[in-house]
Amino acid sequence: MSSEPAQLDIGLLGPLTAELSGTPVTPSAPKQRQVLALLALNAGRVVTVPTLIEELWDDHPPRSYASTLQTYIFQLRNSLDAALPGDSAARGLLRTQHSGYLLDGDCRTDVEEFNRLAEAGRAAVEAGDHLAASDKLGRALRLWRGPALVDVRLGRILELETASLEETRLGILERRIDADLALGRHGDLLGELRLTVARNPMNEILSGFLMIALYRSGHVGRSLKVFHQLRAVLKDELGVEPCPRMQRLHMAILSGDPSLESPSWPTTQLHADLFSA
Repeated sequence: MSSEPAQLDIGLLGPLTAELSGTPVTPSAPKQRQVLALLALNAGRVVTVPTLIEELWDDHPPRSYASTLQTYIFQLRNSLDAALPGDSAARGLLRTQHSGYLLDGDCRTDVEEFNRLAEAGRAAVEAGDHLAASDKLGRALRLWRGPALVDVRLGRILELETASLEETRLGILERRIDADLALGRHGDLLGELRLTVARNPMNEILSGFLMIALYRSGHVGRSLKVFHQLRAVLKDELGVEPCPRMQRLHMAILSGDPSLESPSWPTTQLHADLFSA
């Protein structure tokens, strides 16, 4: 038996994956996958029995919900035990508390690493270090392997959790693109921005970034077209006009405002104001 402590690594930013000291332990049963995902998203914190019940069955739990939930926990513990036979620490990673269950000990998730890098990137943004911000935020985004928990059945709780993760991901992407524009990488951003705007057609920040990148790359007409497409979508879907900052960006492009070439333009004129709105 290895003297190394049992290490549980769980991937949530994409398909669900779980490895115990290198041995795959990802459950295949849908309900067990839900339980593991919810415990992993709250690693080190107790997930109460009522929360697990709500996730698994919403407002309609079966009569045997208590014993059924205990069975799911038992099966998850058995899979950990089977991965490292005779290692009591492995089975002890999934602990029972009086009010629920928690993943404890050496449990690592890609969500925790994403949050760590995102926080470091935000600190670099605040410090005005665009190179470090782009690096940290880019590394955070590369942890994503697809939509969060893309292959897990989502109940009420996990739907909220994954929606929050996706919103955070988009915010980090916006900040990383902002840093790259400040570094003069507008040409390299065009392909990514076109695809991202197509996926988020009502996102004014991303449309503004694409307009700036196109303008700086010498594509004034295409830049103005992005504004008109945004305006049409907002009017059709929400019945509103683009925000005042976007309208001023549009006018600046029409007039060839030289300040648009300034690396600090996105942060000072667009990004920061939209975030604080």
